[in-house]
Amino acid sequence: MRQSQFINPPSDITAKDILYEDNHLIAVNKRAGDIVQVDETGDEPLDEKVKRYIAQKYNKPNGAFLGVVHRLDRPVSGVILFAKTSKALERVNELFKSRDMHKTYWAVVRNRPVPESGNLVHWLVKNQQKNVTTPHIREVAGSQRAELNYKLIGELNGYYLIEIDPITGRPHQIRVQLSTLGCPIVGDNKYGYPRGSLKKSICLHARQLQFIHPVKKGPVAILAPLPKDGFWEKFEVFGH
Repeated sequence: MRQSQFINPPSDITAKDILYEDNHLIAVNKRAGDIVQVDETGDEPLDEKVKRYIAQKYNKPNGAFLGVVHRLDRPVSGVILFAKTSKALERVNELFKSRDMHKTYWAVVRNRPVPESGNLVHWLVKNQQKNVTTPHIREVAGSQRAELNYKLIGELNGYYLIEIDPITGRPHQIRVQLSTLGCPIVGDNKYGYPRGSLKKSICLHARQLQFIHPVKKGPVAILAPLPKDGFWEKFEVFGH
């Protein structure tokens, strides 16, 4: 078992971590350092914390069903959605597959992006052993096409805030694609930032999910406040 290098967030999920909940879905503001599902470190994953929260809230002694529909990298914070029923899980999976789940991320970088907005397309190859993704400008063996749109939305004390709308959802996609632009994410020394964070977090935040509710059929927009760490929350002034 690999020892975790992360400073773990508090074990329990509380009501203040919940961004949205109904009978079918629950969305949590993930803290940097939480893993979504169990890995080789053996650290308690977020899905287990959310299951425990639901079981305690609704007095379910036999535990609660929870379906994982997407993931965020461990050092990334922000909105993550889970399904509370098998029917909702199936339907939300379809939303992701058909790209009807619209995701918005915020990233803080030290270099101004040039151009300040645009579209990036790469073919990515993931090295599973090293957990590193390599970008290519054309298709190569074993690669997956990755596409995103980005725009500069703010500047604060020499740091730049970029909003990203990923069109595909590939491992480490935003991190590696911004790095190819000359804009590695603050704290992300895996992809070119000169130093890592002591908390093992990076300044990438899943800001918003927008979709049509798979059961109720109405529009849903879930916004995740920025982490309160003395740095990130200063960028809330650029919120919309």
